[in-house]
Amino acid sequence: MPSFIDSHTHLADPAFDEDREAVIARAREAGALALVSIGESLGAADRSEAIATAHPGFVAWTAGVHPSEAATYDPQHDPARLRAHIARGAVAVGECGLDGTYDHAPLPLQRRAFAEQLVIARDTGRPVVVHTRQAVDDTMAMVREAGQAGVRGILHCFTGPLALAEVGIAAGWYISFSGVITFKRWADDDLIRLVPSDRLLVETDAPYLAPVPFRGKRNEPAHIVRTLGAVARARGMDVEEMGRVTSRNAAVCFGLAVTVP
Repeated sequence: MPSFIDSHTHLADPAFDEDREAVIARAREAGALALVSIGESLGAADRSEAIATAHPGFVAWTAGVHPSEAATYDPQHDPARLRAHIARGAVAVGECGLDGTYDHAPLPLQRRAFAEQLVIARDTGRPVVVHTRQAVDDTMAMVREAGQAGVRGILHCFTGPLALAEVGIAAGWYISFSGVITFKRWADDDLIRLVPSDRLLVETDAPYLAPVPFRGKRNEPAHIVRTLGAVARARGMDVEEMGRVTSRNAAVCFGLAVTVP
C-alpha cells in the first residue's frame, strides 16, 4: 500500500460535516502521512485551523481567498487576518488565483486579491496555492513575476496548458495533479511526464473531482491512491515509489514534520 500526502483537500467543506472524523480515519487507513486542509476563504481557514488543531501532526491548514471570493475581499482587514493565520501555523497562502469563469468576481478584483496574497507569501516565506482557470496569460505573468521575487508556489489541480507548466517549473514551483487525470477525456500524460520529479505533487481537491471509479460521488482523501496510480503509470514508476516521491515533495513544500518511509 503506497503512502501519500494529500496536498490539497477541503476538509472544512460542509460536505464532510456528517462524517469528517471517519473521512480522516479512512485516509490514515489508506496510507496518508498527512493532509493539507485548504482554507479557500477566511471562514474555511478558521474551520481548517480547528480541524488541524484536533489532529496535530497529521492535518495542516492553509489560509487564503479564492478568486470566486475576490469581490468581497477586504484589503483593509483581510491581509492582516491571513497573516495572523500564518503566524499561528498555517503552512501556505491560498487557495487564491484567477478564474475567468466567475462572473461574480471581476478579474480586476481577482488580480488585486491575488497580488496581495502573493505579497503575503513573499513576506512570510510560505508557498502560495494557486487556482487558475481560463486566465492563462494573466496567471503566467503573475507567476513569473512572483517567482522572480522569490515566491514559492503550487499550481494546483493542474490540467495545462504546457506553457503555464513551463513558467511554473522555471519559477521553481510545484505542479499538483488531481483525479482529473483518471477521467476518460484526459489525454495529456506528456504533461505529467514533463514535471521534474522533485516538483510533483498529488491531491484530491476533495470533496470535488473524485477519480474513476468514484467519479460523480463525493471525493475524499483516501481516494488519492487512484490518482497516485495514474501518475505512476504515466511516468513508468512503481506506485509505492511514486507515493514516497510525492510525499517527500509535499513535506518539503509545506514544511511538514513527516517521516516518509
